[in-house]
Amino acid sequence: MIFSSLEFIFIFMPIFLIVYSGVGSRAKNLILFAGSLVFYSCGVIETPIYILLMFVTIMMNFLTGQLIGNTKRAKKFWLMIGIIFNFFWLALFKYTNFFIENANSLFGSGISLRNLILPIGISFYTFQNVSYLADVYRGTVKAESSFVNYGAYITMFPQLIAGPIVTYKTVAEQLRKRKHTIKSFDEGLRYFTIGLGSKVILANQIGNLWTDIANIGYDSISTKLAWMGIFAYSFQIYFDFCGYSLMAIGLGKLLGFDLPQNFDHPYMSLTMTEFWRRWHITLGSWFKENVYFPLGGSRCSKGRTVFNLAVVWIFTGFWHGASWNFIIWGCGLFVIITIEKFFTGKLFNKIKPLGHLYMILLIPLSWLVFAITDFSQLGIYFGKLFPIFSDGGGSVPFPTDYLKYWNIYWKFFIGGLICSTPLPSLIYKKFKKSILTTAVLLAIFWFSVYCMYIGLNDPFLYFRF
Repeated sequence: MIFSSLEFIFIFMPIFLIVYSGVGSRAKNLILFAGSLVFYSCGVIETPIYILLMFVTIMMNFLTGQLIGNTKRAKKFWLMIGIIFNFFWLALFKYTNFFIENANSLFGSGISLRNLILPIGISFYTFQNVSYLADVYRGTVKAESSFVNYGAYITMFPQLIAGPIVTYKTVAEQLRKRKHTIKSFDEGLRYFTIGLGSKVILANQIGNLWTDIANIGYDSISTKLAWMGIFAYSFQIYFDFCGYSLMAIGLGKLLGFDLPQNFDHPYMSLTMTEFWRRWHITLGSWFKENVYFPLGGSRCSKGRTVFNLAVVWIFTGFWHGASWNFIIWGCGLFVIITIEKFFTGKLFNKIKPLGHLYMILLIPLSWLVFAITDFSQLGIYFGKLFPIFSDGGGSVPFPTDYLKYWNIYWKFFIGGLICSTPLPSLIYKKFKKSILTTAVLLAIFWFSVYCMYIGLNDPFLYFRF
């Protein structure tokens, strides 16, 4: 079950909210815990063992948190046990076949691949469990004494599948006491609607161009269409993930929670460093608090700082997927951000037009490495983008193919460009309480529903990570 589905909007969400609002404050976390498990169960119905895995994971981390919080001498030992336990399951399901494939390739062994399906959301709830144990160890928070509260925190369905990554300290107080007002409910519906429109009306539609290009074959497209394709993918992944995060924040408000912001107009950045402070903010914060700072951060020698950055970005790439393209993607970001940190960053921040031009080129190229896992196909696509360096600009069946697709998708490109800027947010904040704004949001909601009804909807991209 996904947020942008008729089943969620018209069945699960209304039933859950009716039950949730009908119980007292003491029972709300229990309802949230139970309802979230039902929500998760709908996504893993074909592999019910993952429901048991989720429950065991919650129980083990709850007990480990108690041991860390109530033990003076063995805190580090139990922290390491918790970290190993959590990352064992992530490594098992996400990386086993990756290591087998590479071992077979390197040593000529014939180890057969395992039939392992990645549990939905495991990358995200693993990070939340680990961050909780680390915060208890550091004394930032006290160990949660209620299993129900901890279960509600981990399984909270608005952010369970694809974030934002919510640290326990962010919602600890809200788990015990939170306000439910008409204002927060109204804001929640508005956030959800804006996120739904971002996903269904923008991401899904412009993402069809990327699908069309894949169906045509990268070796059969023109250079202009190739550039249109990677810009389309850049808009798709942004509005897909940002839309999900907005829906998650909106659902959180319906339940009385203030979930953290996950995007801050990243495509307006002047450097890649700034971009990753604005993109998937909660993931960046997790790596800073749990990897970069414990390694020493930037408060050490230049050599050590570079090493720390390398660890973070290689880990970031590998976290996104068990494939070499993700590792290369992470290494590429490490090189770019390191160069910016010591050389070019000040220049791009000072001369803003130059910074924007730099990022207009760099953002889609970085996403290309992220999007195409087959290196031969990746090479073909780069050849199409830069035909001067290859024969990629050679014979093309339809040299004017870009005109056909521009006539179809131009409105989504313009919409994506405008909505990537702060302008829509500024207009919304200024006229938020007007009847016209309410009418526009209703139109967005029902048009999104119509698109879902006729089948113009796709799963969220980040579900695969």
